[in-house]
Amino acid sequence: MAEVLRVVENLDDLVKAFVVRGIVFAGEQGISYNLDRDGCDTGAVHVLSELDGEPVAAGRIRFLDGFAKLERIAVRKPYRGRHLGRRLTEFMIAVARKRGFSTCKLHAQAYLEKYYEAHGFKTKGPRFVEAGIEHCLMIRDDASAGGKTKGVRH
Repeated sequence: MAEVLRVVENLDDLVKAFVVRGIVFAGEQGISYNLDRDGCDTGAVHVLSELDGEPVAAGRIRFLDGFAKLERIAVRKPYRGRHLGRRLTEFMIAVARKRGFSTCKLHAQAYLEKYYEAHGFKTKGPRFVEAGIEHCLMIRDDASAGGKTKGVRH
């Protein structure tokens, strides 16, 4: 299977990214449409992963106050365990870097804390509930960490 990972540049790809989010967040996690569609999609950069034309993973990046916030990272259940999430996260970090951002933040679902630590993120502050799910703020600062990311190609 050939994976294609890219920044969304057309309406068809944006719809595919929203479909992935709908399947994962609404379908699997029971998050309401209104919480997922928070009004921030228009100003965000969206990314999409496809396997042989099938949309399988997606995320968005917002650029705020000197940092890139990685959000709405989702991999469809039948495609988990294939390292698609790892590649998607690394791709999002690389996109942020290309745009001049060395600090990335995200609100990780608490059960994924160790996963994001493996990507160089560090937990900051206490856990909190967002969309009915326990989360933690995590930050990755390449400027203070030497700017290295394993496996990222620019």
